[in-house]
Formats: sequence, structure tokens, C-alpha cells
Amino acid sequence: MLVAGHQPNYLPYAGFFHKLAQVERFMVVDTVQFVKRGEFGWIHRNRIRTVEGWQWLSLPVLSKGKREQTCAEAQLNNQMDWSRKHWKAMEFNYKRAPHFKEYRERFEAVYAREWTHLTALSVELIRVIADAFGIATPIDLASQCGVTGEAHTLLENICRHYGANEYLSGVHGRDYLDLDDMKRRGITIRFQEFTHPVYEQCQPGAFEPNLSALDMLFNAGSQARELLLGAR
Repeated sequence: MLVAGHQPNYLPYAGFFHKLAQVERFMVVDTVQFVKRGEFGWIHRNRIRTVEGWQWLSLPVLSKGKREQTCAEAQLNNQMDWSRKHWKAMEFNYKRAPHFKEYRERFEAVYAREWTHLTALSVELIRVIADAFGIATPIDLASQCGVTGEAHTLLENICRHYGANEYLSGVHGRDYLDLDDMKRRGITIRFQEFTHPVYEQCQPGAFEPNLSALDMLFNAGSQARELLLGAR
């Protein structure tokens, strides 16, 4: 069985869903520490296209005095009107996208609900986007499965939970994974091969890659799945 895991990114980019589509089970690893910087800076934010290029949509997370909190524990600051602002930004920038109306109701419904925790919102959006892509891979939460650990141990625990012997890593896994060590643990590491597909965006100017996968859905519609899965 081939499995994979990833932090609970907010409105992930297309490569996240490409990985999700390649595996038999997928774990959202929300037991890792919540941080806002570096490679984990996508946990609480992502980018959408605008006429001026792109803009961040960032979730306000309560972090004062909570430096060691996990992603599962991270709470949203609902004193800020982030939900309305994020939806209005999507609506304004994609209202002329060819397929925005096809997906509007399902995303508007998510933002109309009240959310208290970062992971709950992000996982709901991941599932909605995956469904729009036609991806049916089961998604589990590490916090609900009792899966913890760091680096090699975390990957091993994910595989043990599923009874799997193959793990699909992102390309950056080549920078830190010891393949021989993982083999000694009985796990074969495979690496994702993803080249971001190019499609016509509704805003003028050069193509802007690596935005939230919403951009591909709103612009490519039913062809989004073919674009995504063709990028192997």
C-alpha cells in the first residue's frame, strides 16, 4: 500500500492534490507544531491570483503564549473578520473565471460556517477541493489516529498505522530522508514527480504558478483533473 502525509495546509496548491491522488490513504499530520515561517508557512495561508499578480489569504491564528501548540490545537482569531474577507477576495478576483459559478456554492457554504480551529477549516476545504477534482482518496487526521513523531519516526508511524510499506514523499524529502534508514524500518520511499501544469488564467499577464488549487478549478473546470493528473 502506498500512503502519504502532509501538514494541514490552507487552500493548498495543485501539487498537494496531485500527491493525494497518487496514494491509497492520506494522513493530514496535524500533530506537528504550528509555525508560521519557513517551509511550514503554508499551514495558515496561501495565494490567489489578482489583476496585479497575486495576494495572500492568511488565517489569523491565536499564538501568543502558545509557542508549542500543535496544528490541531491552533485556534482561529474570530475577533477578526477573516472569513468574510477571504470569501470576498475570492469572489472579486475570480468572478470572471470561466468556471467560478460551478464551484461557488460549495465554497461559499464553507465560509458561511463558523470555524474555531485551523485544522478543522483546512481539512474541510481540502476535502471539498479534492471532491471537485474527483479525488476519492480517504483522508485521516493524525490527531484522531494517535499518530505522532518527527522526521523518520513520523513517517514510520504513518505507515504502521495503515499497514503500509511504501510512502510517497514530496520532492523536498530528498533533502532530509535517509532512504537506507527507512528501508531498515521496512519502508520504501517514493518521491512525487510534479510539474505544475499551465492553463489560461482569467487575469491578464504571464501565467502565475503555485497558487491555491482554487485557481486551477475556477479557470479550468472539468479539465482541471486531467491537467492535475497529467502532471506526473
